[in-house]
Amino acid sequence: MLSNFFVEDHVKAALMEDIGFGDVTTESIVGEDEIFEASLVARCEGIICGLNVFKTVFKILSDRVKVDLLVKDGDAIKKGDVLAKIKGPGKYLLLGERVSLNYIQRMSGIATETNKYQKAIGDLPCKIVDTRKTTPGFRAFEKYSVKVGGGALHRFNLSDCAMIKDNHIKVAGSVTNAIKKVRENLSHAHKIELECDTIDQIKEALPLGVEIIMLDNMDLATMKEAVKLIDHKAVVEASGNVHLETVRAIAECGVDIISSSAIVAKAPTLDIALDM
Repeated sequence: MLSNFFVEDHVKAALMEDIGFGDVTTESIVGEDEIFEASLVARCEGIICGLNVFKTVFKILSDRVKVDLLVKDGDAIKKGDVLAKIKGPGKYLLLGERVSLNYIQRMSGIATETNKYQKAIGDLPCKIVDTRKTTPGFRAFEKYSVKVGGGALHRFNLSDCAMIKDNHIKVAGSVTNAIKKVRENLSHAHKIELECDTIDQIKEALPLGVEIIMLDNMDLATMKEAVKLIDHKAVVEASGNVHLETVRAIAECGVDIISSSAIVAKAPTLDIALDM
């Protein structure tokens, strides 16, 4: 869940950015005491996400704005569905319109895209997870959206897990050196993940007890060979060139996790409108 204090601080910054020294349009047209009603309406189908963030925008602007949510995060929605009813001074409805929609459209888009990938995997024992390829300053919202869409989460930041990638191996001199150096400095509470491009790297790593092995940009045949070689001695993650059209074939190789930046970085915003 997203913490309320975190959401409120983020929303305040977003409102300050958007409103600046005042809304010269709205303040010329509508007064403080003119009450209006609005509806949050879906313009297409998808998975709704970010309702509490949407509500927080208006809560911060004025306690006179009342938001009645008619659905909950994770619900499947279709074109024409009314998702929320909003009532209050028209000034604040208009002030919060763009910022509130920016949050909910982006978050719902990610939840919807994630849901497509997880559905493509179907009943196979494999999870689609996100990556660190996120929007600076918006990572918590994007990761929450992945979770709402039915996916699982990779590490939140660099301190969550030791992930040894190709450049780490080059700097250390070898897979063995990289693993040993990390193991010497790592807390007992952290796991080590190793990114492997070849079968030989996997063979070198297995005796060293890494907990997670990532198969990076491997073709399906090599991936199947790798899964058989690892034989449940580590969690197996597949990554690289993951698309909606290929994700099921990757899952059928027997991997435990498929990580993809596409579910966040390439997710389109969901078309949702605020109708006065």
